[in-house]
Amino acid sequence: MAIKHSLRPVRRPVFIADFASVIPLVAKVETSDSGQPVGKEILNKGIRYNFPAAGEETTEGLSDGYCFRITFAAGRLDRTYEMVKVFLQEEGYGDLPLPKNSEELRLFRLPPKLRHQLSLFGDNGYVHNPVKILFPVPAGRRGGLTVELYNEAHPDHLMRFYRLK
Repeated sequence: MAIKHSLRPVRRPVFIADFASVIPLVAKVETSDSGQPVGKEILNKGIRYNFPAAGEETTEGLSDGYCFRITFAAGRLDRTYEMVKVFLQEEGYGDLPLPKNSEELRLFRLPPKLRHQLSLFGDNGYVHNPVKILFPVPAGRRGGLTVELYNEAHPDHLMRFYRLK
């Protein structure tokens, strides 16, 4: 008895996480005896909670109001990736799954011979909503990485993150 295989290509499942609905922006509001708010203390600091407006420069990166881009280069990919992980932790993205080390990050890089063809279909690097850690094309600085952070509060966030709109 022969087994017939389907000619359909195997599709990978896509899982989409929404972290914006579980992140409180204001942690504590004190009120006076009359019931008026005295002040707001924002405990959550960083780009994830206070996304920069269009044209605003912070920490040597540039924001268009939806996407914040910053480039890191430390000479070696190992040191650059450690800088990226510390940056993401400080900016509020520490709870996202990231590659363990630079060797695991290299597995997400497109192969050099097919890079010009495959770049039409995806990004050259690690992508996990709302963070992209990309290898610059063409390679400019030695050991460089470009980090793109996307505004989760934007109405069309997922459509823009996956370049569908």
